[in-house]
Amino acid sequence: MKDDINMVFEQDPAAKTTFEVVTSYAGLHAIWSHLIAHELYKKKKYVIARLISQIARFFTGIEIHPGAEIGKRLFIDHGMGVVIGETCRIGNNVTIYQGVTLGGTGKEKGKRHPDIGDNVLIAAGAKVLGNIQIDSDVNIGANSVVLTSVPSYSTVVGIPGHIVKQDGKRIGKTFDHLNLPDPIYEQMKELERQLEKTRNGEIQDDYII
Repeated sequence: MKDDINMVFEQDPAAKTTFEVVTSYAGLHAIWSHLIAHELYKKKKYVIARLISQIARFFTGIEIHPGAEIGKRLFIDHGMGVVIGETCRIGNNVTIYQGVTLGGTGKEKGKRHPDIGDNVLIAAGAKVLGNIQIDSDVNIGANSVVLTSVPSYSTVVGIPGHIVKQDGKRIGKTFDHLNLPDPIYEQMKELERQLEKTRNGEIQDDYII
């Protein structure tokens, strides 16, 4: 518990006192409730474990399945809407922001949720789905949808998520958050270009889809 409290002071400059952190940080309440639920889950007391999980969800807005395995010093900032699936494994010193889902991709059985390594940051609204491995020291950008494994020391953004930086080196084009591409608009512009070419007799109607 002391490590968890210290983690809050390290990650959140708004934290002022230990009393404030212990009494008002929903992320801590969810994690501590999960520790109890997880122990009961391991003893096959599934109903009471899920009940504790659902009570914690009601009060914190954070849903952690009792079967999930969580390492030390997990920091859930704000936390509303966070969902962590049953077979998810989370390493040490991980930071998760609001709206993050560590979930599955369907109704598959067995291992169906992601494994998260150490020192990983998952920004607001990101979805990490399926039985994939997010290695250590990875940053996942806000609202990204990650469906494939990610190697260590990488930065992932986009839908679907793709690596834009690895081992400190940028990969591909610069990702500008102020000028994000609009795929629907680009398709409409391409259709307009094809229609204009057809009017000018440059291409046949058959080529327009």
